[in-house]
Amino acid sequence: MSVAFRLEGGGAGPVAPRAGVLVTARGAVPTPAFMPVGTLAAVKALTPAEVAAAGARIVLVNAWHLSLRPGHRLIETLGGVHRFMRWNGPVLSDSGGFQVFSLARLVRVDDAGVRFRSHLDGSEHAWTPELAIAAQRALGVDVAMPLDHVQPADASAADQRDAAERTLRWYERSRAALGGDADAPALFAIAQGGTDEDLRRRHARALAALDAPGYAIGGLSVGERKAEMHAALAAACAELPADRPRYLMGVGSPEDLVHAVARGADLFDCVLPTRLGRTGALFSDDGRVNIRAARHRERDGPFVAGCDCAMCADHSAAYVHHLFRNRELLGYRLASIHNLRYLLRLCERMRSAILAGTFDAFASDFLARYRPVDEAVRADQRARRSAKASAP
Repeated sequence: MSVAFRLEGGGAGPVAPRAGVLVTARGAVPTPAFMPVGTLAAVKALTPAEVAAAGARIVLVNAWHLSLRPGHRLIETLGGVHRFMRWNGPVLSDSGGFQVFSLARLVRVDDAGVRFRSHLDGSEHAWTPELAIAAQRALGVDVAMPLDHVQPADASAADQRDAAERTLRWYERSRAALGGDADAPALFAIAQGGTDEDLRRRHARALAALDAPGYAIGGLSVGERKAEMHAALAAACAELPADRPRYLMGVGSPEDLVHAVARGADLFDCVLPTRLGRTGALFSDDGRVNIRAARHRERDGPFVAGCDCAMCADHSAAYVHHLFRNRELLGYRLASIHNLRYLLRLCERMRSAILAGTFDAFASDFLARYRPVDEAVRADQRARRSAKASAP
């Protein structure tokens, strides 16, 4: 399945905001665009119709997770992942490279691929670039990702270089496994390199020479400081072709999206909007807001005035506060819809600003108002998640 990318505005140089359209056989995706994450062919607690109503044009699934349950061959016999999950638009699949990082205690990596113990039942499996491609072909996705090697932010320079070189070799194997079938998914390449700007440039330059239909920037938002992430992204984008889409993997905080679009990224994905929604943390232009807080108990108006999501349009902040205080499942669903719609609408706002030539002013105003979660708090949260994941 071929894809094309058409620039429609911005893009004055390789590291600049741009508005475009990703064209696929199942529909066009205006960019900048956020892709809701449906790891197991479902965006948490939401129907495909609700995801589409929030403004999503493309969703992401995870081929590695789906290969474990229910199995990619089963999905293939049931008509492919689009029919399986009843999503009519484009689907992009992740290959499982991030799981090499997030489940490191269960994984062994070498040039052949990855050997891992299932987090479900402890059974041992092999996962190679060729198997990742076979799984994504069976799913019938529109855009596939090659298996890549992600290192944590504090990995040594030698380990980061080794992972980038392995990712390049795995991409070449993935492309060979895909073959020249016209019905095969479009295979993006993934640029690695940690926060080493020179390594980022060299790896992106090597991948650009291979003429992929699109490029992803991986291995960011894995523990590095925000300034390091921004610099690494800019270094990669500076070497990537302007006429191909650029996908920043695993990033979904509103302020991160604005910074990334300013540096030339087009596509994004993250579990953050639905994960935060289930905890009662809601996005607004002022930052994240805890809807459980007592100050919302008597708020008769919408959570965000002017927001057109199903939560804000139909329910008061007091009602959503009530749902969360009483652990009603409807609250989790409404909050997830709001957070998804917020990010999708933010992308729409950025696109309009780019086309109008006012993005710099938009970004400056947005970032001056938005209060991000403090990096020290983020580091503590990551440490606690890591300790929990490592516990027997």
